[in-house]
Amino acid sequence: MSSDIRHVTVLGAGVLGSQIAFQSAFKGFTVVSYDIDDDALQAAKKRYDTLVTTYAEEVPDAKDGAAVAALDRLTVTCDLPEAVEDADLVIEAVPEVLALKRQTYKKLATLAPPRTIFATNSSTLLPSDLKDATGRPDRFLALHFANRVWQFNTAEIMGTTDTDPEVYAAVVEFAKAIGMVPIALHKEKAGYVLNSLLAPFLEAATELAFGGYADPPDVDSTWRIATGAPLGPFQMLDIIGLTTPYNIMVHGGAESQKIAAWLKENYIDRGKLGLATGEGFYKYG
Repeated sequence: MSSDIRHVTVLGAGVLGSQIAFQSAFKGFTVVSYDIDDDALQAAKKRYDTLVTTYAEEVPDAKDGAAVAALDRLTVTCDLPEAVEDADLVIEAVPEVLALKRQTYKKLATLAPPRTIFATNSSTLLPSDLKDATGRPDRFLALHFANRVWQFNTAEIMGTTDTDPEVYAAVVEFAKAIGMVPIALHKEKAGYVLNSLLAPFLEAATELAFGGYADPPDVDSTWRIATGAPLGPFQMLDIIGLTTPYNIMVHGGAESQKIAAWLKENYIDRGKLGLATGEGFYKYG
């Protein structure tokens, strides 16, 4: 079945969605990158141009024009029916909002061919939260990537009790084909492996800043010096983008919601969304 995946559609051309799309095109797949309007697509095109430069500088086999060639296999559109009409695999990377994701899948269920596999890149939601909206729970699972996919190349794969084992195996093979290391989860776990470890760490850091215990640069310095890690938690948050942790924490407990409100008031509402916007906890450029 893995050989049947040739055409890939990625829904959402934000920071991670654009990376998934570009990496798939770089590895030889025909890719459609979808987002909701022309403004989003213009932003996506800039991300793809930046990724060409990044790959040429950082990826060993991206020399001699290989990164530029990936653009020839990548199409952008804000027409959803057109985006999925020939898709063998749709990877959904829309914002981490349950109602929005379910609405998206209900549309996909009527638009995509019956053969199409649906995969969510949701960071925290369980695929079972979404499967009944897909219209094809046997061809649906989670496929979760880490930011900077060309460097931190894990692909966590998590099905539901309804996922066809052949579909699961096909997605594992697809992950390998685009240069990822498949991480197979044997049953559903919110946060998979990576975010089960990372999310509490990042929330603990934001709690220190929110509570006035220490400033973000000092928290980062403490972590880097004491552990030898290359990045501190607030540097990580800027790379991830602040809207993702906000969307997670706003649905958490009372303390998490307070931190989410602090993030929104002091950063998100001021356009400080992280590295992608030039400023988050740090300034860039």
